[in-house]
Amino acid sequence: MFQRLSQHKKGGDSHSKQEIRRARPVSASLEENVSYIEQALFPSDDVQKRPLSFCGEKGTLIYIESLTDKKVIEKNIIEPLSRNQGEELDQLFLSVDSKKETDLEQGIAALIAGKSLYLLDGQKDFFVFGTMVSFVRNLSEPDNEGVIRGPHNGFIEDLTHNMYSIRKLIESPNLRVRYFNIGKITQTKVAMVYIQDIANPNLVQEVEKRLQDISIDTIMSPGFIQEFTEDNPYSPFPQHLNTERPDRTVSNLAEGRVAILADGDPTALIFPVTLFAFYQTPDDYHSRWIVGSFVRLIRLLSFLIAFQLPAFYIATVSFHPEILPVELIFTIKGTLSQVPFPPIIEAALMEVIFELLREAGIRLPSRVGQTIGIVGGLVIGDAIVRAGLVSYPMTIVVALTAIASFLVPSNEMSTAVRILRFPLMLAASIFGYLGISFGLMIISIHLTKLESFGTPYLAPLAPLRFKDMKDTFIRFPIWRMNQRPHDPHPQRMTQETVSRSWKNSDQPKE
Repeated sequence: MFQRLSQHKKGGDSHSKQEIRRARPVSASLEENVSYIEQALFPSDDVQKRPLSFCGEKGTLIYIESLTDKKVIEKNIIEPLSRNQGEELDQLFLSVDSKKETDLEQGIAALIAGKSLYLLDGQKDFFVFGTMVSFVRNLSEPDNEGVIRGPHNGFIEDLTHNMYSIRKLIESPNLRVRYFNIGKITQTKVAMVYIQDIANPNLVQEVEKRLQDISIDTIMSPGFIQEFTEDNPYSPFPQHLNTERPDRTVSNLAEGRVAILADGDPTALIFPVTLFAFYQTPDDYHSRWIVGSFVRLIRLLSFLIAFQLPAFYIATVSFHPEILPVELIFTIKGTLSQVPFPPIIEAALMEVIFELLREAGIRLPSRVGQTIGIVGGLVIGDAIVRAGLVSYPMTIVVALTAIASFLVPSNEMSTAVRILRFPLMLAASIFGYLGISFGLMIISIHLTKLESFGTPYLAPLAPLRFKDMKDTFIRFPIWRMNQRPHDPHPQRMTQETVSRSWKNSDQPKE
C-alpha cells in the first residue's frame, strides 16, 4: 500500500511531470490562458478563480484554497487592486513576494506549490504571488494508528487543513477535489478526493452518485456517510477503511482509490477496500520487507484466533475431549468439575465482563481508565475463578482471545470479529466441531459475496490473482511491486520507474 506513494511521486507521476516541463507560452487572450489552466487542474473544487480587473482590462486571480493563505490574498492582492489610483501594476504588490512568468506550465506548478496567479487580458506574462499557507503542524498522532517509524501527524477537525496535508504529499495537477454539501439542516461540507489519471472514472462516478443521493437532515461525521454509501449495510464487516493518517490516505489514492473527508471530523473514508486492507499498517512499509511480512502474518493469525479460539475450546471440552493428551484431559476436567455452569455460560460470562471492562476503560478519563481496566481485570478475574464460577483454562482462552483482538489495526474490523465470536460459540456448544464448520462456511460464503463499490471483498484471494498476492499475506520488497493492485481497477496498472538498475551497473566489467 505505502509503496504506491513513493512510486507515484517518482514513477507513477512521471506523466504529469513530463507535461509540466514542456513550455507553454502565455497567450494574449485571457480566456485562452485560463482555459489551459482549467484543463490541467479542473474539475477540482478547491481551485478558485476570481475576476479582478485592472485599469479597465479584464483579469483573473487563480489559487488553490487548501494551499493558500486567504488573508494574505485579501490584504496584499485584492485590496491593492481594488483601491488602485493609477499606479503601475508592479508597484501594487510590494508587500507580497511576487514575480513575473511567461510559461503557463510553470504557473501550474506554482499553483500546486501553494502560490497564486494573476493574469491580465492582452499581457504576455502573469504574476506569481507567494501566498502559501503556513499551518502549525499537528504533532499528535492518532491513538489507534500509532507507528514506530514514519510520520507522526494526523488529520484534525478542519477540512482545509486536511486537504493541505494531502496536497503537500501529492504535488500533482492530477489530484482532484470535489466538494458536496450534505444534510438539509447542517449543510456539512464533504470532500471527495482522487487522482484523475489513476482512479477509475466509473468508480468516481459511482461515488459521486451515492453522495448526491444522500437525503438526511444532519450529517455529523463520516460514519453517517459510511452507512449511506456501503453496499451491504447489514453486514458486520466494514466496507470502508477509516484512517486519520494523511500518509495512509495518500498511499491509497495513489493505488486508484477514492477518499471522503468531512469538515469537523479527522477521519477519512477510503474505498473500495478488501478484507486484507484492514490488516495492513504503515509499519509494514516503514520496516524492511522481511520484518513487515512477519508481523503481518502474526496479525492475520490473530484474526483467526480472535473469533475461533473460544468456540474451539467449548467444542473440545464439551464434545471432543479425546483429541487432547490424557494428562491435559485430567487437568481440564478437574477444573471443570468445580464449575456449576457449562462451558458456553463460562465463556459468555467472561466475554461480557471483558466487554464491560473495555467500555469502562474507554469512557473514563485516560488517567483513570487504564487503572480501572488493569485492576478491575485482575481483581474480578481472580475472584471469579476462586468463587468457582469460571475455570482457569477458560480464563486463559478469553485472555488470549482479547489479546488477539487487540492486534487488529482497524477498530471497526476488531468489533466485527468480537461480534462474530458469540454466534460461533453458540454453534460450538450445540453441535461441536460440526457447528463450527457450518459457522465458518456461512461466514466464508458471506465474505465471498460481499463487495465494496463493486470490488470483491476477498480479492485477490477470491477471485484468485497471483500478481496481487505480493502485498496480501506477506509484503514483497517494494522494488518487486511494479504494479498497482487490480481491485480498484486503476487506469494505469504499471509503475514505470520501479527498478534497481544500479544493481546491474555494479557488475564487474570484463
